[in-house]
Amino acid sequence: MSKNILLTIAYDGSAFHGWQKQPGERTVQGHLERTMSQLFRREILLSGTSRTDAGVHALDQKATFLSELNVPTEKLPLIINNALCGEEKGPFAKSPVRILDAQEMPEDFHARFSCKGKKYIYRIRDGATNGRSMVFDRNYVYYVDRKLDTGAIQEAAAYLKGTHDFKSFEASGGNPRETTVRTIFDAKVTTGQTPNSEIRLHISGDGFLYNMVRIITGTLVEIGQGKRDPQDMDRIIEAKDRQAAGFTAPPHGLYLAKVYYEMPIND
Repeated sequence: MSKNILLTIAYDGSAFHGWQKQPGERTVQGHLERTMSQLFRREILLSGTSRTDAGVHALDQKATFLSELNVPTEKLPLIINNALCGEEKGPFAKSPVRILDAQEMPEDFHARFSCKGKKYIYRIRDGATNGRSMVFDRNYVYYVDRKLDTGAIQEAAAYLKGTHDFKSFEASGGNPRETTVRTIFDAKVTTGQTPNSEIRLHISGDGFLYNMVRIITGTLVEIGQGKRDPQDMDRIIEAKDRQAAGFTAPPHGLYLAKVYYEMPIND
């Protein structure tokens, strides 16, 4: 009898051309399916929650697959992670993908269609930057070369909360949507306590349009730079026009931080 297995996955997106399997490209889904299929000597097909773009990272991606494996579910992370490390070159090489957890779910559960919401985090460093940090963090943090007004960014982010038509924050090229209305549960900015510390945008909602978080981030950066007023965010939402919003922030600062299967409370 088949088991419906839910995997929790973390990955370094800089090593891949996004999550979704694509011909001729190294993707997280394709890499995992190939490794697992070879490991278990049968075809493994994964259904992921979020189709993260090239360069985007995940702390909490989810994926389901049907399994008739004679392996205890709780041992799957160790077995799969060992196989993933075996795919890398060198005696000390570690995989850019790691299975954090595996659990059996009801037959009708689906990683994507059972999802009630997601949380993303976008990491920024602003102002004068440490050259060494830029070398080692270049694939994980967006560096902005001038100081940002985080108070203005937080004021603007507050306009995002609630149910709105977010057409202004949808890039072209994504899959057609029945509606561009989404509900944002929370949007907030956190900063560290030291000079040049990291700025993090935390945004959670019931769903996101193509490049929505990156366009929101680019718009907030322009507000933090004084190029727009915080109140402009309300007008941008009302415009329902991509041209009204700011630039699309680069992918490498973005992290899929949490997938919700129950509605989040005070997240």
